[in-house]
Amino acid sequence: MEQRGSGLIVHLVITLLIMMGIAFVPVIGSDTTPAKKSVKLPVVGSFSKLKSLLKDSEIKYRGYQKMLTGRPEALMDSAPSNSERSADSASGPSDYSKTNVQVQGVDEADIVKTDGKYIYKISESKLSIVLATPTDRMKVVGEIPFSSGEFRPQEIYVDKNYVIVIGQASGPIELKAPEPGVSENEQLRQMNTQTMVKALVFDTSDKANPRKTREVEIEGSYLTSRKIGSAVYLVANKDLDYYTIMEETKDKQNATPIYHDSAQSDEYKRVGFSQIRYFPQPSQPNYLLVAGFNLDEPDREMKVNTYLGAGQNVYASQKNLYVAAAKPGPSPTGGTNTGVYRFALNDGETVFMSQGEVPGTILNQFSMDEHSGYFRIATTEQRLEPSDGMSTENNLFVLDSDLEIAGKITDIAPGESIYSVRFMGERAYMVTFKKVDPLFVIDLKDPSNPRIQGELKIPGYSDYLHIYDENHIIGFGKDAVGAESSPGMPESDFAYYQGMKIAVFDVSNVERPVEKFKTIIGDRGTESELLRNHKALLFDKDRNLLAFPITVMEIEGGPTTGIAPEEPAAYGKFTFQGAYVYDIDLNTGLKLRAKITHRRTVDDDRDYSSGGAVKRVLRIDNTLYTVSDEMIKANDLKTLKEKTRVIL
Repeated sequence: MEQRGSGLIVHLVITLLIMMGIAFVPVIGSDTTPAKKSVKLPVVGSFSKLKSLLKDSEIKYRGYQKMLTGRPEALMDSAPSNSERSADSASGPSDYSKTNVQVQGVDEADIVKTDGKYIYKISESKLSIVLATPTDRMKVVGEIPFSSGEFRPQEIYVDKNYVIVIGQASGPIELKAPEPGVSENEQLRQMNTQTMVKALVFDTSDKANPRKTREVEIEGSYLTSRKIGSAVYLVANKDLDYYTIMEETKDKQNATPIYHDSAQSDEYKRVGFSQIRYFPQPSQPNYLLVAGFNLDEPDREMKVNTYLGAGQNVYASQKNLYVAAAKPGPSPTGGTNTGVYRFALNDGETVFMSQGEVPGTILNQFSMDEHSGYFRIATTEQRLEPSDGMSTENNLFVLDSDLEIAGKITDIAPGESIYSVRFMGERAYMVTFKKVDPLFVIDLKDPSNPRIQGELKIPGYSDYLHIYDENHIIGFGKDAVGAESSPGMPESDFAYYQGMKIAVFDVSNVERPVEKFKTIIGDRGTESELLRNHKALLFDKDRNLLAFPITVMEIEGGPTTGIAPEEPAAYGKFTFQGAYVYDIDLNTGLKLRAKITHRRTVDDDRDYSSGGAVKRVLRIDNTLYTVSDEMIKANDLKTLKEKTRVIL
């Protein structure tokens, strides 16, 4: 297909940049075999040791870049996407939809939450609390405004009578006293460059008058968070100014991050060098901070762990975090490996337990899974061969509880890259792509001997795989048309993506998976946040309900009405933004029931990504709610006719 960059070198550049990233992975279920004992990571200990670690890392890392590209600076032109996709059904025992999260029992923050009676919506300037049911009384009952420029809210959690607002804050931070050896000018410079991840806890017992009860902060840029029971975990990255640090001759205690918890005091504390640990690998000029606090213990201080390294993806189970850190491999041809580090979770605290390593890099959190004491991880391995250029292959590794390789499959779909992975018990589903979409069904019953059971080749690809049941999966991605070769030229080996594709795969016969149903939405240029963010999906199997936000681009006489194969690169024009609502049934397939928009008129010329763009779809009882920054609209679930709306 068309490269997700601008060519092979950019593709390699993206892979190498993942070396700056870290991912957290889940352990699902209670049958996880724990490590025999925790392993102590080495301590940074001092400013001189920090400089030494950074210097060694810089030499190795830049030498590695130069070997591969000849231009290390080029590697900094692009950054890997921070895509975190998910897969479990969002519906639960209560009669309202919940955020579509990856691991049951592990909540993920989102821009919209509901408790079955109220809808909570965060925007750049405020949190809106809306009475959602009964719909004839639907109204905004409370708001929490935020000062522009001081705090940028990003996501929220709802827990009983609490709302946790997480976002980014910046501005001067005044420590208790000037540090020894730091001039007033230097202290002022530091004060004006602090970037903090902030979590604000509000008591919403009185919805009309929310009351802030706690404020916690860790220095850095917000990466992600998780909530397990009443424990909230925050993950952040703090960049280090490598050149400034290396030029310093004095011991600089201020080269470490700060944090704050109002449950203890209004003062900011600094993490000491003796509290910072590093992984046994080249260290990037960055701190990874993992913090935890408990909503049920408001007087207990937040726990902060700091590591020399960077973070990219986070994936948590109820008991563990796995950090998957891409790093230079031992191969002289430029292969990149992934180091895996496991942390045990315990009520807001984390303990490092074990480590391992596999060849290649991961796509996202769905590239990893744990089942029956084994950790499974799928990677794409790219190497720059002197004679053949860049070679690509895909692998799946099974690791034991000590993170040693117990089984593997290598060289899956040579020349292609992984686009999505989904593990389910003793099976894995993998989608690779370059010109067509092979869907692989992988048997994992024998951890020492994983094997490919079946394969299906179809046009297009899936960005996200969602489990329907044990014999059916739903793929969300793009249709694709193979590029035609010019006369006298070698056959083209890529494809042009087209409209959004939804496919239902029947894997009851694992040796012969089939595409049972499919539908194509729009033409080239059609996009949905669902392809990048699993939390945009509403799926309710019991009600045969499937809904998501979408922006539709269409070509007159295009693919959905009869594609002109000679113009597969043509983009459509904007025709719709809103939510598509489907019936999904294993006998009748996918049936589009309604298109719900927040645009003022059919001919509304507003930017389709403006405040009227639908971002989430929720269900409470027999009402479907669509949410944008401007309004919440309620539609009857049976007729899908509008019942009422509230302007935010």
